[in-house]
Amino acid sequence: MSSPPLHQRFLSAFLRLFFRLLYHQFAWAYDAVAAIVSVGLWKQWVLSALQFLQGPRVLELGHGPGHLQVALHRRGVSPVGVDASPQMGAVAFSKVKRAGFVPLVVNGYAQLMPFPTESFDQVIATFPSEYIRHPATLSEIYRVLAPGGELILLPVAWITGRGVLLWFARGLFRITGQAPEWNPGYLVPLKETGFSASTQVVELPSSRLLYVRAKKMDRSS
Repeated sequence: MSSPPLHQRFLSAFLRLFFRLLYHQFAWAYDAVAAIVSVGLWKQWVLSALQFLQGPRVLELGHGPGHLQVALHRRGVSPVGVDASPQMGAVAFSKVKRAGFVPLVVNGYAQLMPFPTESFDQVIATFPSEYIRHPATLSEIYRVLAPGGELILLPVAWITGRGVLLWFARGLFRITGQAPEWNPGYLVPLKETGFSASTQVVELPSSRLLYVRAKKMDRSS
C-alpha cells in the first residue's frame, strides 16, 4: 500500500500537533474549536453516551471540558473524572461548579489511577487516544471496575450528512485519522485483559457512532 502524499502527511502531522496543544495549553478554546471542526456535532456525540450510563458510580477517562460530567450529575449519577491535562481539569472543574454540583475531577493517568479496587460500576471514554489500548490502562480499568462492571468506549464517529460544511468536516476527520475504518482487532486487547467485548452502532441525524461495550468477566472462571 502506497503512503499518503507528502502534503497530506504534513497536514495530518500539523493538525495532530494542533489538537494536542488545544487539549493542554489552549484548553480554554477546546469547546469552540471542537464545535467548529465537527460542524456542531461533537457535544452531541459525547452526550450520546448517556444512553448507556446508569451508574450509579461512573468514572470518565479523559473527561475533557466536562460536558458529560455535568450531564451525569443532572441525572443523579455520581461521576468522577480523570484527565492527564491539568488545564482541561481546571475547565471541567469550573463547568461542573457553575452548574451547581461538587466537581470530582482528578489530574492523573489512566495507567495508574488513585482509586480503590472495584470502585466503579462503569467506566466511559469518548474518543480516547491510543492510551486506551495500552495493557496498563486496560488492567487498571479492570481493577477499578466492580464485578460485572462495564467499560464503554466511543472510539469512532463518521459524519454521514450532506452539505458543504459536513463534507469539509468529513474530509478533515479523514486526514487527521479521527474517522478511520473500523478494525475488529481493536477488541483483542480488551478480550485478553478479561473483558467480554462487543460493538454497537448508534445512528444520529448527520452521523454514525460506533460504541464498544466491554463487560468485566471473572478471570478465574
